[in-house]
Amino acid sequence: MARPKILVFQHVPYEPLGTLDPLLKAAGFRIRYVNFGREPESRPSLDGYEALVILGGPMNSDQIDSYPNLLTEVEIIREAVQKKKSVLGICLGAQLLAKAIGGSVARNETREIGWYDVVLTEDGKNDPVLSKFSPVQQVFQWHEDGIQLPPDALHLASSDASSVQAFRYGEHAYGFQFHLEVDRSLIERWLTVPANQPTLEDERGRIDPQAIRGQTVESIESLQALSRDTFSRWVDQFEISPRRRRLPSR
Repeated sequence: MARPKILVFQHVPYEPLGTLDPLLKAAGFRIRYVNFGREPESRPSLDGYEALVILGGPMNSDQIDSYPNLLTEVEIIREAVQKKKSVLGICLGAQLLAKAIGGSVARNETREIGWYDVVLTEDGKNDPVLSKFSPVQQVFQWHEDGIQLPPDALHLASSDASSVQAFRYGEHAYGFQFHLEVDRSLIERWLTVPANQPTLEDERGRIDPQAIRGQTVESIESLQALSRDTFSRWVDQFEISPRRRRLPSR
């Protein structure tokens, strides 16, 4: 039997699938990356794919003049949702998913960069994918925009700076503003990559990279355990014949 396939939209090389990549491969999935940074005119077909993952990036979801591929992505995401394929949007990906289902995105008053708490809503506490989250859960964040959901989306989590940190649309489409896919090396890459230095300089005195590094040492192991459990439950929502496939929990 052919292995099920997952389509991944990537925007910059330093925002990959991270820890989700080996977990999906271990579960038997074939992964195809579409790198819009290198191929902005790509328009991949969803045919033959069980799921779509949309990763993060430094651009704003409204910067369509500079990144016209964002319009293409919203159209393909909308098609995936309409076809009831499993969809996961992370950070920018969550914002694009929100726009695809009729929501909106705007700049928050405060950037969230580093380790922050998110608070589950009652729907979040009952959600099958977020079932291993604590009611107040520490996660890693790197974003400056916020999401306004349409009324038919399910609001799952919030934070002080972002009213929407997680949401679900239908049964199979999830958006996470936070980054469960990071490991220690990926966080260090984000703190040092040249593209992120203007932002860190702008936040000097409020956001301290050294403090983030210290918190990462303390928190990364528990985040990765949560990542395995959460992504496993997301994959378990797939309806893949002849049997469902589940990520390893260890």
